[in-house]
Amino acid sequence: MRIREVIEIVNRMKEDGVISSYAIGGAVGATFYIEPASTMDVDIFIQLQVESGSLVTMTPIYEYLKTQGGVAEGEHIIIADTPVQFLPPPSLLAEEALANPIQRDIDGTPAHVFKAEYIAAIALELGRMKDKLRLSQFIEEEALDMVFFETLLTKYDLGQKWRLFKQQFGS
Repeated sequence: MRIREVIEIVNRMKEDGVISSYAIGGAVGATFYIEPASTMDVDIFIQLQVESGSLVTMTPIYEYLKTQGGVAEGEHIIIADTPVQFLPPPSLLAEEALANPIQRDIDGTPAHVFKAEYIAAIALELGRMKDKLRLSQFIEEEALDMVFFETLLTKYDLGQKWRLFKQQFGS
């Protein structure tokens, strides 16, 4: 993966007004805090622009990226030989994560990334096995501010999922 080149293009998209904000989430976002896990793509969460009426479209993103050498391939856009998914936030938790990213450096290129606690809370919210394993890794590597994490769990009603997770994986 050529993440730096992907982020350079995404930063230009933001500067050019194609998107208003973005943040890296998912497995690639997690690698800023914990040991890397294998992943096939980069998940970039974006606030979509609303067209006339209430229609939301990805067309401006695809058109812009085509001018930058991007190629649509299924659910991905291939940028710098890297499969990228541009995703709207699927929940209120993810919307908050997108609104509060931190800036990280990728070989001299600034990138907006979800905070670790949001990535972990979203993993718990999704509840897939790969997400539970990622959450377990965040905990094992002590990569979370547990007070802030538990605040998110309370705010987004994830207490029951958290209790079940702790029963399954140990506290």
